[in-house]
Amino acid sequence: MAKLFYTDKPVIGLDISQTGIKVMAVNPKKWLVTGYGSIDLDPLKVQASLDKESDYLTENLQNLLKNNLVGSLPSTHTVLGIPTGRTFSRTFTIPASAEKTLRDAVEIEVDQYIPIPINLLYVDYEIIQRTKDELTILMSAVPQSLIDNCLLATKQAGLEVVLIEPGISAVARVLEATEEAHLPTVIIDIGPASTDIAVLDGSIRVTGGIGVGGNTFTLSIAKKLNVPLENAHQLKVLNGLSTGPRQAKILTALKPNLDRILTETRKVIRYYNERMTKEQKIEQVLVVGGGSNVPGIGDYFTSELILPARVANPWQKLDFGKLPQPAKQFRPRYITVAGLASVTPGRIWK
Repeated sequence: MAKLFYTDKPVIGLDISQTGIKVMAVNPKKWLVTGYGSIDLDPLKVQASLDKESDYLTENLQNLLKNNLVGSLPSTHTVLGIPTGRTFSRTFTIPASAEKTLRDAVEIEVDQYIPIPINLLYVDYEIIQRTKDELTILMSAVPQSLIDNCLLATKQAGLEVVLIEPGISAVARVLEATEEAHLPTVIIDIGPASTDIAVLDGSIRVTGGIGVGGNTFTLSIAKKLNVPLENAHQLKVLNGLSTGPRQAKILTALKPNLDRILTETRKVIRYYNERMTKEQKIEQVLVVGGGSNVPGIGDYFTSELILPARVANPWQKLDFGKLPQPAKQFRPRYITVAGLASVTPGRIWK
């Protein structure tokens, strides 16, 4: 559709994750929130809906828009965030002289690194850095079924998608505005059921992820300490990895999960280091997401990765005006959708 049709239309952010749907409208010049809402979903039903056409996403999205909104949404034009764990992003370089065969190089990269046949993927790419001798390419690929089913659900709910991006890209947009993330940065986004990991260096350079999240932490503590889930959650958010009488037991409970996150993080860092010039070095680790509410987790990652790591809190960037804010424990879930809602028109028509 022609660019002028969207020139004066604001956009809304829509984040579809494994555990829920979030929507938000933000005035990006003021970071003023004019509307938001969320609805929790069954992870197994979400998984099925992303792989195969069903009414589950549509019905819940319609319910969210009708019954769970705080404030209002200024338009139906939507920036859609999709689960990062279901996407594949990689950066690679080619000689500048090979630019005419760039599409062939992308297809080779897909065949080598993505465990899904290229005919079942939507593949996009862009040149993100250019020198006299070399081109740096960012390539992203997503299963066609995931995109098609998300688009169908949004259309049936009366929304019009104008841009699609992995959720971690939206998180990066917020961090760049609030947390000195213009430095080469590892983002560890710990959600309820999964953790997304990415290197941000001007743009997202590489992504990874695993099926470990905040809920996994709670379950592990409950099992190891033989306490109810509610007690385990309290131990996680009040004691965590901080020094205290229960530190050793909680660390023992969480260590297998933390080790899995660290292993994937090291893998992502290694890929980045192998593909980038030696002058570019990772300078920090930012931990975000609902699962980052474990006291001491920043210090733990600092020690294990030998990189300065801290829990980021970009929430203060958002101005809710006269709207009531979400409860404190639910605020991290809105960071991704805030990033989606703050996309500028120039990004859509880049």
